[in-house]
Amino acid sequence: MCPYRGGALAMQDLVGGRLDYQCDQLVTAKPQIEGGAVKGLAILTRERSPVLLNLPTALEQGTDVQAYAWTALFLPKRTPEAIVETLNKAVVEALRTPAVRQRILELGSIAVSEERTTPQYLAGFIKSEIEKWARPIRASGVTMD
Repeated sequence: MCPYRGGALAMQDLVGGRLDYQCDQLVTAKPQIEGGAVKGLAILTRERSPVLLNLPTALEQGTDVQAYAWTALFLPKRTPEAIVETLNKAVVEALRTPAVRQRILELGSIAVSEERTTPQYLAGFIKSEIEKWARPIRASGVTMD
């Protein structure tokens, strides 16, 4: 279990030599890689990132490991459907604006495709992520204790 309350704190310890390695998001790692404070070994996506084109993928190096960071908006379970729809619509509209799309790309992220913007898609995606990661987590022997 990671003793850090966020990637930035772990990155400080990596830069300071108190950690041997870290898997982090590009938004945190990119400035440190570009500044030479840390060495990027691989990106854990199928394709290279347009903001770090010199960083090879794990797949290019012979390891098919994919670990995407993703963000979603969650509401309490009993939130009325009308509120869910209104908030979803507002978020999707914001994601469509050129300024937001450009900023997402600048940070090294990928703007979500249209078919992935519904609450129904999110519910299925979360289920698939739990299934994807359950086996390696169990195999690692890691516990919440």
